[in-house]
Amino acid sequence: MSRLLLNCDIGESFGTWTMGLDAEIMPYIDCANIACGFHAGDPGIMRKTVSLALSNGVQIGAHPAYQDLVGFGRRSMAYTAQELQDILHYQIGALDGICRAQGGRVSYVKPHGAMYNDMMANPAQLRAVLQAVAAYDRSLPLMLMATRDNSAAQLLGDEYGVTLWFEAFADRAYNSAGLLVSRQLPGAVHHDPKQVIEQALTIARGDALTASDGSALYLQANTLCVHGDNASSVAAVQRIREALDQQRAS
Repeated sequence: MSRLLLNCDIGESFGTWTMGLDAEIMPYIDCANIACGFHAGDPGIMRKTVSLALSNGVQIGAHPAYQDLVGFGRRSMAYTAQELQDILHYQIGALDGICRAQGGRVSYVKPHGAMYNDMMANPAQLRAVLQAVAAYDRSLPLMLMATRDNSAAQLLGDEYGVTLWFEAFADRAYNSAGLLVSRQLPGAVHHDPKQVIEQALTIARGDALTASDGSALYLQANTLCVHGDNASSVAAVQRIREALDQQRAS
């Protein structure tokens, strides 16, 4: 079984306001998606989070967003393709500079919130994001959502020579297309740790999930998103880490 990387959104505090349990979650993940200041984070938070990731041997990813601090980057905003590339370069470059000052580097890109959802729904926006990543550093993988059919996204990635890391979620329900069920609907988020761990292992094995319409759903994923914003979620991530390690060893 190929190794399924665990990734987590990190560094989302701002000033004196604290969000997440970054120090507690960091030992159990492979990849830290660090906020770059537009939806959360600030230079000091970015520096501290980079230091924490480096000390734990965790890969650092830029987690850029729309310029929406009040809305936490979760509101869609109208950008031209050029404007989108500009804000991506601004944020990736800021985090990369902080990384380099500490002897590290940004090693992948994962857009946040509405930017992430919009690029999955709009091929033109995904193209603009890929153009931005390729122009900055073609060796940086782009993280995006694994769906029932990854082929269209893969063709775009191949066109720009950018590696794609397809991402799945252990704690979310999926529809028949392999997209996340809206949080507005019942059952969209899994809260039972056993269910979350079992879904993580099912994805890691490449076995079928059950979509919201009852159909079998296969997700070809390279990475699994986990959350560490409270003590129970940190414990769940620890158990997922242990379960994945045991599965690989068996």
